[in-house]
Amino acid sequence: MLISKEKCKQLGDLEIIHKALEEVDFFSCLFDRYEGKLMRYIKNLAPVSHQEAEDILQDSFISIWKHLNEFDNRLSLSSWIYRIVHNQTISALRKRKSYGKDRTVEIEEATEVVADMEKDTGVNKEELIRKVLDQLPLMYKEVLVLKFLENMRYEDISDILKIPEGTVATRINRAKKAFQMYSADLQLETDEE
Repeated sequence: MLISKEKCKQLGDLEIIHKALEEVDFFSCLFDRYEGKLMRYIKNLAPVSHQEAEDILQDSFISIWKHLNEFDNRLSLSSWIYRIVHNQTISALRKRKSYGKDRTVEIEEATEVVADMEKDTGVNKEELIRKVLDQLPLMYKEVLVLKFLENMRYEDISDILKIPEGTVATRINRAKKAFQMYSADLQLETDEE
């Protein structure tokens, strides 16, 4: 039985889980609800092609399905799903890194330097932000993407990364400073060219 998108929209996350455990076709509602957000998150967290992002997303949904009956309904489904996707993405990055490949992302805050570079160089802002974020350590990139691109609360970021909220706040603060520093360094490189 094919479940309509309208029917899916009428159901809450917990209802979808319960129905999906009874009838597998309802799992498509979770996929429809989260696919776009999760694809964006994967691409923001990792420098992957569209096909690689789709593979990560597919592996994530397989893992979500396998562990759906283990979901604790006292938790946020969104945070639980993002955590699975985060783990799948990091796992894919580790596999790539072992073969000598790397990663990318973008962010919205602390971009004044990047905006100036955009005017001076004619290169678009998103590309410049990705270049800056390419330089950041993964632990900073993770929090910036979750906070500013995925608009997550500290509590949700804490759940996804399995770190205390205080650590989230500290990492975001340090990540902003690192972002500004790398922006300035990139500005200097661009000026020299």
